[in-house]
Amino acid sequence: MASVHESLYFNPMMTNGVVHANVFGIKDWVTPYKISVLALLYEMTASKITLPERRRLNKLILPLQQGPDLTLGQFLQTVEECCSQTAYAVKLRLHEMADGELKDMEYFFSTLPTPFTAFDSEAYKTSVVGLFMRHMLLAYNKLSFSQVYKLYRSLQHYYHSHYAKPTDGQVGLPALAADDSDMDLTSTEDTVGDRVDKEEMDTPLHESELRSENTPSRGPLSQKQAEYFLARQAYLLKNDENKALKPAALQEELNNMLKFNPDFAEAHYLNYLNSMRVQDIFLSAHSLLHYFDRLILSGNEGKSNGDEGYGRSLRYAALNLASLHCRFGHYRQADLALQEAIRIAQESNDHVCLQHCLSWLYTLEQMKGSDSTVLTEDSVKMAAHFCLPYLASLGIQSLVQQGATQGKTAHKLMDALKDTDILHWKHSLSELIEISLAQTTSIWRMYGKSTMALQQGQLLLNISSLEPVNFGVQQNNTEAFAVALCHLAELHAEQGLYSAVSEIIQHLKEQFPPHTQHAKLWMLCDLKIQFERHMNEGKYHLAEPLVTAISALNKTEGLYRKAQVLKALNRSTEAYRILQQLQVHCEKTKCTEMVIRVMLSTAELHWESSGFSTALPLLLQALALARQHHLQSLASEAILHLAFTQLMLGVPEQALTVLHEAIEPVLAHGAVMDKGRTMLLAARCQMAVAGFRPNRQGQADLRLAVLAVDTLNEAAAYFSKLNCKERLRDVHYLQAQLHHALGQTLQRNKSAMLFRLLDQELQSPAPPVSMQL
Repeated sequence: MASVHESLYFNPMMTNGVVHANVFGIKDWVTPYKISVLALLYEMTASKITLPERRRLNKLILPLQQGPDLTLGQFLQTVEECCSQTAYAVKLRLHEMADGELKDMEYFFSTLPTPFTAFDSEAYKTSVVGLFMRHMLLAYNKLSFSQVYKLYRSLQHYYHSHYAKPTDGQVGLPALAADDSDMDLTSTEDTVGDRVDKEEMDTPLHESELRSENTPSRGPLSQKQAEYFLARQAYLLKNDENKALKPAALQEELNNMLKFNPDFAEAHYLNYLNSMRVQDIFLSAHSLLHYFDRLILSGNEGKSNGDEGYGRSLRYAALNLASLHCRFGHYRQADLALQEAIRIAQESNDHVCLQHCLSWLYTLEQMKGSDSTVLTEDSVKMAAHFCLPYLASLGIQSLVQQGATQGKTAHKLMDALKDTDILHWKHSLSELIEISLAQTTSIWRMYGKSTMALQQGQLLLNISSLEPVNFGVQQNNTEAFAVALCHLAELHAEQGLYSAVSEIIQHLKEQFPPHTQHAKLWMLCDLKIQFERHMNEGKYHLAEPLVTAISALNKTEGLYRKAQVLKALNRSTEAYRILQQLQVHCEKTKCTEMVIRVMLSTAELHWESSGFSTALPLLLQALALARQHHLQSLASEAILHLAFTQLMLGVPEQALTVLHEAIEPVLAHGAVMDKGRTMLLAARCQMAVAGFRPNRQGQADLRLAVLAVDTLNEAAAYFSKLNCKERLRDVHYLQAQLHHALGQTLQRNKSAMLFRLLDQELQSPAPPVSMQL
């Protein structure tokens, strides 16, 4: 079967999905680079090459024609990667022309096989190659003698500058674009003008990509070159930002483009997208307004729709401005722009625009912290009525998110997501499929079902995108992928698999560099994992500096972790004050998970002052909230705290009974640290029930004592996995006491030795075992 790229020769010319400029004043020229492309096409026709090599060369033809001009080193290296034989032939052909005389270049154009002069040519008249060759021949034939001579001199400069320095691929090459009257397709006059040479350095690029795709061109671009450049960069910004130009380089290229044509609307829009990458509020708003101004001034919409085109641009301009302010957190300005868009859309009776406005309206209310359930439900109903599946699905997903935070049952949320997934697959909405999987991962994680969350995250990473993949780009840099990878990193960290975590974080850093919009997700995830690891290992001096960095990304998380560090450093008064402030804030913002965590931390502060009875109301309230919102992991944590409190109050039998409710979910879905704490608490409860009292005489239940030994061994295995030496010291202390009571001298001495080694290594007084969960 012939390759799809062979259609460049054998099929009629196709559109390539580029954005079309309304007004662009730059025209096409005959340049030495275009002569190199002609030489490539000639050698491909004249020489015998294998089918795979021909297919690779065919794949290059369209980017070579429409992309910015390449230096000779870039051009030859690109062709050589596809077919070294053809690259050598092209180099030889250019050598004959550049080192010869003017007649050699004229002879090349006269003998060039074209669809019009050679009937056996593979390039049909209506193909991309045929039209390009016709265009070049017409342009060359319209040149005057002086213009032909200048073209020949430019070709010599183009060729010899490649060998001006000893290494290929690192040569400075002057920009060879002629001025506006030189070699113009519409000009027949002989004009004289000097060109300003501008240095352009070759840069090494990926071997499968066109060399100049990431190298800004310094001279003016033709309309097709500009359209191709804008289409490619916009596609890369959406699907794989790493392969797009760096923000500064892209800004420089856009400024150069707008210098020649300030009314090029699409360039202003790409400028807006580029400014969003670096969170430049002023320039993004400036470019967005200029885009719609130029769109209106171009008059293209008004020609087909009368005044409707003008009004349509105005209302969508206001809507885009509202979304821009929402992104930057300017809720007042966003609300004003949104109201303006709604007013104009109502006057024009544009129901589609009104639906978009309604979607942004409930999104804005959510950002403000208000309850937008009614607005969201109305939006879903109207979107379904007007057959707008994308907006309807987004609304349902938003309702699912609100339902999860409001304590809706899991089966209702999953049924709603299942219905939206059917809609996604029916309409091939791949972006919403990814969002749905990421949302499902987050919901399972919130409910404490780590196995299900892991499965959904892996499913998203292994799914094949329904979007057409162009430019060799894989669509895996969306927010959904970042969320799923962050969940996977945290799940692996909970199990003590820090080597896997480092690989995931490294991949996130490569896929979402710090300047990208989703980089904050992995930054916060990485900081939280480091913080928890240092806290588990007892390295509070390393955890404390991370609090500032976490607060910069998420103030709520930063305050909570600051309180944790202060509590670990025995600065209870300061920790209590922060926890109280945090609880008031989270109750206002309805952040139930954080409210429960704050209550549990406050109860632990009561333990330090032996206020176990005062901690009970807090723990019961936290348990009720967790069960009301179906937060299994937090409910298990609250049960552990209740069991510990009951143990300290002298009712170990009741504590062991309560603890059994949490053991199964903790062992099934909990973190390694939670498993170790649960086993340690269970062992202490078993020792208390057995009647064992350290340093006291009395008859103990040997069966429960032996069971407690096994439980402690299991807890030691969990703590060892996390290198949690403080907890291991407590375990070895209790083991030594148990073995001593059971008369097991060897085991007692081993546990005592391990305790002694850890105590000397930590060089810090061990907190009372009875005061720590």
